[in-house]
Amino acid sequence: MGLRCRKLAHAVLAFGLSLPAFASVARAMPKRPMPQAIVFVTGNAKKLEEVKHILSSGSEELPFEVTSQKVDLPELQGSSTKEIAVEKCRLAAEHVKGPVMCEDTSLCYHALKDLPGPYIKWFLEKLGHEGLNKLLAGYEDKSAYAQCLFTLCAGPGKEVRVFDGRTEGKIVEARGPKDFGWDPVFEPLEGEGKTFAEMAKEAKNAISHRGRALQQLRTWLIANAATFEAESK
Repeated sequence: MGLRCRKLAHAVLAFGLSLPAFASVARAMPKRPMPQAIVFVTGNAKKLEEVKHILSSGSEELPFEVTSQKVDLPELQGSSTKEIAVEKCRLAAEHVKGPVMCEDTSLCYHALKDLPGPYIKWFLEKLGHEGLNKLLAGYEDKSAYAQCLFTLCAGPGKEVRVFDGRTEGKIVEARGPKDFGWDPVFEPLEGEGKTFAEMAKEAKNAISHRGRALQQLRTWLIANAATFEAESK
C-alpha cells in the first residue's frame, strides 16, 4: 500500500469504516502513474549512490526516477568544459534514446592555470593521490576549485541544460579513505579543516561541487516537471 493509501486508510478508519470496505474504495482509486525515468550515464555504483542520495533530499519529492547506464562515449575535445559537457550529454541522449543526465567533474589548480581540470580522472589514474599533491611542489599557491557540471537532456535532438556547482579549497597531502576519487587531497574552505574524504556524507554533500550542481538540477526538475516530460515524448 502506497503512502497516499495509508494516509487515507487512517482517515477512513477514524470514521469507523471497516478495512474490507476501505479496500474496495482503494481499488477504485485512480492509480498514480510511475514516475518517468532519467538515465544517469555512469558505470560507477558509488557515484550513483551519492547522486541518488542528494536528489532524494528535501521535503518535496523528485517527480522522476533516476536509473543508471554505462555508455561508452568518445573522448571529446573542446574549447571549454561546458562545451565538452553539452556535447557528451547530446551523444548520450542519442545512444539512450530518452532522457539522460551526465556529469563532468574538474579539479582546477589556480597555479597551473586550471589544470588538471576536466582531465583529473586520467591524472589520478597515472599519478595517484601523492602525484596530484606533488604537481604543486614548486608552487606556494596550493589553492584550487572543484567544479561539477551536470547536464540534462530530454532525448535526442532536445535542448541540453547545464547546472554548474563549484567549491573553493586547496590541495593537501591525502587524508581520509581513498576509495572515492580525489576526495582525500581536496580540502574545501568550508570543510572546517577536513578533506572531502574525511567529512561526513551529509556535511560534504551540503558544500560539494556535486551537491551544489545537483540541487540546482533538482530544483529545476521539480519546477519544470511538466515541461521536461513533454519534451521527452
